[in-house]
Amino acid sequence: QVQLVESGGGLVQAGGSLRLSCTASGRTFSSSAMGWFRQAPGKEREFVSGISWTGSTVRHADSVKGRFTIARDNAKNTVWLQMNSLKPEDTAIYYCASRTSLSLAIATMSSAYDNWGQGTQVTVSS
Repeated sequence: QVQLVESGGGLVQAGGSLRLSCTASGRTFSSSAMGWFRQAPGKEREFVSGISWTGSTVRHADSVKGRFTIARDNAKNTVWLQMNSLKPEDTAIYYCASRTSLSLAIATMSSAYDNWGQGTQVTVSS
């Protein structure tokens, strides 16, 4: 079982940046694909970004392409989401998720992920 802990959320003005971190416990991180999802009030949870277990493949939702970057360090059991040029519509609770997968394809459905963090709030003011 992998336990995931997110950090780095907060309040930022539109156009600003935040960097979210997700640190995993357990020995399966290096063989896990990682994803970031978000859920705004009254909306369904949606895929934001994902990265393969090797870090060689990444995928972003169209809404964040060119603004968000995902990276991982398997030695540190950590995945990051760098969010730049933030918009008010990026306001949501952001969740880190993992799935044991040696595929280089990135799953975008939340049901594909086995483990979830508790979430961190990101609020972007206009």
